[in-house]
Amino acid sequence: MNFIFRGNEILVSSQEEQSLIPTKPALDLAQTQWHALFSGDSCQDFAAHVAADTPAPEGTIFRPLRGVLAQLGEQASIVNRAFQVSEWARSHRYCGVCGSAMERVMHELCFRCTSCGFSAYPRISPAMMVLIRDQDRILLASHSTYATARYTALAGFVEAGENLEEAIHREVLEEVGLRVDNIRYFGSQSWPFPHSLMVAYTAEYAGGDLRIQADEINDARWFGPGDTLPDLPHTDSIAGRLIRAHLPR
Repeated sequence: MNFIFRGNEILVSSQEEQSLIPTKPALDLAQTQWHALFSGDSCQDFAAHVAADTPAPEGTIFRPLRGVLAQLGEQASIVNRAFQVSEWARSHRYCGVCGSAMERVMHELCFRCTSCGFSAYPRISPAMMVLIRDQDRILLASHSTYATARYTALAGFVEAGENLEEAIHREVLEEVGLRVDNIRYFGSQSWPFPHSLMVAYTAEYAGGDLRIQADEINDARWFGPGDTLPDLPHTDSIAGRLIRAHLPR
């Protein structure tokens, strides 16, 4: 298949009776603009990133990728990969060490500098997510940086030199002023905004009073049995599955 992205948008069919993702290239792009999603000569899946002013051809439309992923089912994983590969290719045309042109290495997902030999692989940024529990209550927060007002688990990127558990303790203390213990793994999910690996956990409340970091969190509340729950993330995201697996009874 061929996936075309424009910023954080993906080109999809505007015809309801057709497949959401066009099965043939809908734009006349140069061969050098297409990037194989897998290494080797037999790959038949490609992605391309086009300029912000590129119009959608007749019968297609550019739609925000975040909204489209929820409609793709099993196909979402390859679209996720396609976006990350195309963004990696877009942002690694030149060497970050010497500024020379980069060229694609065919036997692996790698760009190599034609001058100094520096190699660049697709970036993956690990991020932790944690649902804090206090007996029969769970803590949900509305994040300042999200466009949606949904309440979800706390999350944050792992910093240099940290392991995942250290990132959990730091983020929880910074964002809501609480201490946690009994951290337990729940699951993980690749997430292409921008190139994250979300690793989800539960943790038990171990002390402290809610103190919100205003530039990160709009609101944070405990929800227990009988409380009206806010709008939650969809189950296509690991956040939605994490929360629904631990709802107050």
